[in-house]
Amino acid sequence: MTAQLEQAAREPDDVGAVLTAHDGDASAAITALIEEIRRLHRELALAEFAGSRGFARGWRPAYER
Repeated sequence: MTAQLEQAAREPDDVGAVLTAHDGDASAAITALIEEIRRLHRELALAEFAGSRGFARGWRPAYER
């Protein structure tokens, strides 16, 4: 089992909360989560552009796992 699946298995309330927020519609929940990931990627790209390399002490974000 991957670390992501292990994390999801340990936090079933989070999964249930997302499904409840979308009236049990798994497709709508997944779509919303994908949209949120895309939004966070855009924000990370903006933060990377706005912050100097010295400010982050050389750290660069990784967009893919």
